[in-house]
Amino acid sequence: MRGMARTLVTGISGQDGSYLGELLLERGDEVVGLVREAPEDARARLLPALQGIELVHGDLGAPESLRQAIATVKPERIYHLAAPTFVPASWTDPAGSLHDVAGSTMTLLHAISETVPGARTFLASSGEVFGDCDESPQTERTPCFPRSPYGIGKLAALRAAHVWRTRGLHVSAGIFFNHESPRRPERFLPRKVTRGAVRIAAGLQDTLELGDRRAIRDWSHARDFMAGAILATEHDVADDYVFASGIGHSVGELIDMAFHLVGLDPADHIVVNPEFVRDPEKTAPVGDPSKAHSVLGWTPEITFDQTIAEMVEADRELVAREVAERDTAG
Repeated sequence: MRGMARTLVTGISGQDGSYLGELLLERGDEVVGLVREAPEDARARLLPALQGIELVHGDLGAPESLRQAIATVKPERIYHLAAPTFVPASWTDPAGSLHDVAGSTMTLLHAISETVPGARTFLASSGEVFGDCDESPQTERTPCFPRSPYGIGKLAALRAAHVWRTRGLHVSAGIFFNHESPRRPERFLPRKVTRGAVRIAAGLQDTLELGDRRAIRDWSHARDFMAGAILATEHDVADDYVFASGIGHSVGELIDMAFHLVGLDPADHIVVNPEFVRDPEKTAPVGDPSKAHSVLGWTPEITFDQTIAEMVEADRELVAREVAERDTAG
C-alpha cells in the first residue's frame, strides 16, 4: 500500500476516525482532521497519538465550510466518516439527519470533483440501508428498504457514491455493520452493557435496564473496519464493500458474556424496559463480507469475544478511577 499521502479524515475525533487516524499515521500518511468546532477546541478531544495532526474546520450543516476545507487541504485521500451515528436520534430531526448524512456527502463529492478530481475517496455507509430486506446475510447487491431517517440518508449517500463514480471520481464505499470498541460512547448498547456490568460488579449500581435479549446484530471491532477502509481506498478499482463478521449474535449473548467476565449472573441484575424494545427486523441484520475478503484481501483480526473482553477491561479501568475519586472525596 502507498504511504505518504495527504489525507483528510472527517469525524477524526470519533470512534472510527481515531482508529483510522492511527492506522494512517502508522503507514506514513500526512493526516488532516476535519472538525466541527474551532481546531484549538477540538484538539483536546483527540487521542494522544493524534495530537500532532493538522486540523481544519468544517461543519456538515454548512456546505461552504466543507468546500473550503477541500480547497484548503487539497487532499490526495479523503475518508468521509463524520455523520450522526445514533440511529434513534434521527427521528428527532429527520430532515436534518438526511441533510447531514446525504447532503454533506454530495457537497463533499462535488467539491472533490471540482478541486481535487484525482483524489481517492472513501465513504462510510451502514448496514442500516438494508432495513426490511428479505435476504440474510446481506451483500452489496441486496435490495435496500431502510427503516429510519438515518438509513434513508446512508442509502442516499451510497447512491451518490455510485453517481460520482460514473462521473470519473475514485470513490469507494464501505457498508459497515455494527462495530464497537472501548472508544464507543455509552449510549450505544454494547458499551452500555459492558459499562453497566462493571459498575454493578463494583457496587456502583444494582440493575441495568435493557430491551429485548433476542435481537440479533452482526458485531465487529471498529479497528478492523478502518483497516478495510484503507484497503478499499488503495485498491485500483473503486467499488462498494460490505464490512461485517458474517456472524449474528443476540443481545442475550452480549449480556451473558459481559456479565460472565465480571463474575455475575445477568439474571440477577437485568431489567427489561419496554421503551427500549424495538420492532424486530424481518430478517437478521447480518452482513456477508465475502467480496471484501476476496477482492481486497481483508481479514478481521479481532473476534466478537475479544472485542467484548477489551471493552470490559477498559470499563474496569474507568470504573476503578471513578471508585477511587469517590473514596477520595468521601
